[in-house]
Amino acid sequence: MTAVLPTTVSGTAPAPKRGLRLTPAALIWPAMIYLIATTQVPFFMTVYYSFFRYNLVIPGARPFIGLENYRNLLTDPQNLHILWNTIVLAGGTLILTLIIGGALAMLLNRDFPGRTLLRTLLISSFLVMPIVTAVVWKNMLMNPVFGFFSWVVTQFGGQPVDWLAQYPMASVIAMITWEWTPFAMLILLTGLQSLPDDQLEAARLDGASPIQEFQHIVLPHWMQAIQVVVLMETIALLQVYGEIYGSTSGGPGIATTNLPYFIYQKAFAEYNIGLASAAGVLTVILTNVLAVYLLRLISRTRSSQGG
Repeated sequence: MTAVLPTTVSGTAPAPKRGLRLTPAALIWPAMIYLIATTQVPFFMTVYYSFFRYNLVIPGARPFIGLENYRNLLTDPQNLHILWNTIVLAGGTLILTLIIGGALAMLLNRDFPGRTLLRTLLISSFLVMPIVTAVVWKNMLMNPVFGFFSWVVTQFGGQPVDWLAQYPMASVIAMITWEWTPFAMLILLTGLQSLPDDQLEAARLDGASPIQEFQHIVLPHWMQAIQVVVLMETIALLQVYGEIYGSTSGGPGIATTNLPYFIYQKAFAEYNIGLASAAGVLTVILTNVLAVYLLRLISRTRSSQGG
């Protein structure tokens, strides 16, 4: 059977349309070019500058030194301490946000009066800008003279505490945990609300305790939501800058200096572009390594639980 071409009034077949035909790939390429220009080009320029002794204070002098900047970063004990600060800050905040966010998600998954209002209030801290969070916590909550936490301590007969000076890393972790817990809560609440009620009812009819119900039903179902939280927060927490800049400025000493704040100091205070570029490259590598490791760890845990 042969196909019959449509004909016009005059009895002749219409001529094929000519012109520019856009394929799906051609429509995607403008966005891809923009993405490459705004992300990959700056990154490769950073990699390029990391192989030079490039300081803006010495114009024109840019000798090639190979991996010398990386060697300085990885052999200086102070820089290793800064790297450790970065891991502790990100890891501590991630664990706390998962625990507190999970508890709040389980609370908001129940019906009780005022649940909508409570959920709105809990989300509000995530909408506050990082520098505003730092100023509020530094001046209103952790100030040793008129801060709320010191006032609570004195009400119980204790002495005022300079939290940012005596417990700098714990204070910064608490600050960022307050800021990022709503994000974990929302993602985990979404995952919890997608759990079918008949599974929980069947477990309760079989006599499962609340702990067994959480361990064998809720937690395995939560794993995909936990993966999202771990991936997104790992990337974000390894790039924390505003909270440290507005509260401790990396101090006392280097007690709260992480890699992003270290890069800021080297690039914009010491104008050492070469060393700052090397630190930036290491930050990107560290972010990817930790994200991949944590996701594989969670995947193995989910596989073992499913087996």
